[in-house]
Amino acid sequence: MAGKKKGGNTAALVRELAEPIAARFGCQLWDVRFVKEGAEWFLRVFIDKPGGVSIDDCVDVTRALNDPLDALDPIDREYCLEVCSPGLGRELTRPEHFDAFTGAPVLARLIRPLPDGRRELRGTLLGLEDGVVTVQPEEGGDPVALDRAAASKIRLLDDEDLDGGNE
Repeated sequence: MAGKKKGGNTAALVRELAEPIAARFGCQLWDVRFVKEGAEWFLRVFIDKPGGVSIDDCVDVTRALNDPLDALDPIDREYCLEVCSPGLGRELTRPEHFDAFTGAPVLARLIRPLPDGRRELRGTLLGLEDGVVTVQPEEGGDPVALDRAAASKIRLLDDEDLDGGNE
């Protein structure tokens, strides 16, 4: 797909367009990302629904999104549209994600190490308030409060992670 940037934040424009389309198919819009990988650009629209997303859900939302996205034309370069599930180890990026998964096991990858030298923190998400994420470390001790901007990624731990697997 090609397009011309109309101004504004690409992900926010696409989010506004995609949210009602996803809802039409019984899905919730989880996230929108416009990213460069190698020489290619990808517009990724993540959808979710109770019980999980099927390939048919992704196909339906892709087809319904194509024409309105072409009409909006928010992107000034070639890109590939991908509609997909956020997966089991989904990244938490928006306040509503943190609210929905309070009490769940998470992994926070930190930009700078904690005082003990760790760059990863595994534990139970206690919440997000005023840009501060609080995690109860899995090894116990006091909860750790981190500025959201101090983490490069905060994601749910999936079954493989909980069984001792690596990301």
